[in-house]
Amino acid sequence: MRVMIVVAGALALAACSRAKEPSAEEQAALSNYVPPFVMSRLDFGGVVERRFRRLDVNNDDKLSRNELPKRLIARFDEIDRNKDGSISNEEWSAWMMRRFDAQDINHDGTVTSDERERARELHDPDLPTPAEEPANAAAPSRN
Repeated sequence: MRVMIVVAGALALAACSRAKEPSAEEQAALSNYVPPFVMSRLDFGGVVERRFRRLDVNNDDKLSRNELPKRLIARFDEIDRNKDGSISNEEWSAWMMRRFDAQDINHDGTVTSDERERARELHDPDLPTPAEEPANAAAPSRN
């Protein structure tokens, strides 16, 4: 009886594995597929913290102008709210979270693909995503 059950199971499994191969058009569509983006405010907070640590090359818990990515140097004074010549983790987090909140059009605590696209149309630089985090967080990224 057990042998018959095992044989029946093997035949059923073999039948299921003979799925139709996708057509060339379907394969092309699948290869260009970009999954929708959704990030919660809580998840983004973690991304912001990791990015600060990655940018803080000398580990002094503050960012100097030369530690910022080139595209953010012009915004240094905007981020440095207390004008002490460096950006603290608190200043960095507050600035990044304001940017997140500005992209969260419906104020539901998440930013979706559509909301990010709207921000791009308004020429707001993209917010970092977990997918943009390097595998080795010790290697600083200058984007």
